[in-house]
Amino acid sequence: MDHQQMALLHILSWSSAIILFVIAYVMIKQNKAEKPVKILQMVLRVLYIVIIATGADLFFRFYFGVQSGFFAESIVKVVAGVWVVAAFEMTLAKAKKGKKEFAAWLQLVFALIIVLALGFGRLPFGFLP
Repeated sequence: MDHQQMALLHILSWSSAIILFVIAYVMIKQNKAEKPVKILQMVLRVLYIVIIATGADLFFRFYFGVQSGFFAESIVKVVAGVWVVAAFEMTLAKAKKGKKEFAAWLQLVFALIIVLALGFGRLPFGFLP
């Protein structure tokens, strides 16, 4: 698979994960049946694996040694990307248990801003100025 296809798969997987996360969160908040929510969470976890695998492939293919000027920022993006996945899980878990979710949402938004700013704006192959 070439780098453009890998990047497309990466973007498709994380955008799908965001959509499914929102659907799962709304279903939890509306007290829908537990089984559909559990299925959505399992699909999300598969997407997390795809996101991490494609992200790792893109990292090692382009940023590790090849574009050394962006190495530190790439590391920050990788860490923030894993942080986003963890925040997704934490937010859904707290919502399911009926606990306060503010800290989880704050982490999710902060990590997502870092990932999107670096991915689309700062690192190579981004399209923002």
